[in-house]
Amino acid sequence: MALSLPQLFRFTDRTLSARLTQVGLIITVFFIGLVVLAPVLQGLGWLQDPTEFLENPPQEPPSLSHWFGTTRLGYDVLSRTIFGSQAALQVVVLATVLSLVIGVPLGMVSGYLGGRLDRLLLFLMDTIYTLPGLLLSVTLAFVVGRGVVNAAIALSIAYVPQYYRVVRNHTVSVKTELFIEAAQAMGASTWAILSRYLFLNVVQSVPVLFTLNAADAILTLGSLGFLGLGLPEETAEWGYDLRQALDGLSTGGIWWTTLFPGLAMTLMVVGLSLLGEGLNEWLNPKER
Repeated sequence: MALSLPQLFRFTDRTLSARLTQVGLIITVFFIGLVVLAPVLQGLGWLQDPTEFLENPPQEPPSLSHWFGTTRLGYDVLSRTIFGSQAALQVVVLATVLSLVIGVPLGMVSGYLGGRLDRLLLFLMDTIYTLPGLLLSVTLAFVVGRGVVNAAIALSIAYVPQYYRVVRNHTVSVKTELFIEAAQAMGASTWAILSRYLFLNVVQSVPVLFTLNAADAILTLGSLGFLGLGLPEETAEWGYDLRQALDGLSTGGIWWTTLFPGLAMTLMVVGLSLLGEGLNEWLNPKER
């Protein structure tokens, strides 16, 4: 049966969307695999210690002994790039989980109870939301200092309002449904209504926000590392390595020290973004 032109376009669009989602999933799983396998490869001697200064001369171009070359400080770029994914995932997952754990309950309570608490929280979250995320993260990073947990805290504050706003808006619309009114008439407690009746009906967009915020958090973490505010200097982190590579470019144009960390950061962001868009279409068919 022949397809009309509009049907063909819709079919092509759905096929392309599914393929892009698969690509995003493959990229994400690939980086998760790197995180899991990196300590194993190092233990087998197939991967250098990312904090170890090599005996070979620094700024060595890619070769059979060092596939991605070495930095001007004598680090192995391949090892720094792979372990950089480990640091990125640790901070990003912790930051997004923290923002989710804070933002979702606040949004549900605020939207369901309303009143002064709702107005106060809405004002507070809107104030945080209007601030540039990177500027807010940089300011908090100055306050809390370096480290995985500290960097996660600095990143998470900027994402709490997003979870809050989405969940609150859904809660406001769902709490007027008949099944909520029936539960209230039967004497169900506020906690029972929030946990048993509201929660699963207002969190459909949370997985999408999680993946998209994770992609954004990788770039923000890279920016903090580039400014010297992310993780400790001895930790393999893409933003810090790009900063060191930038300093080295003025002394000899060692392109490999910027290419591989930058490419890894870009691929992880693209993978999470594609995965988030695919989840959005799957969870919200109307968005297609």
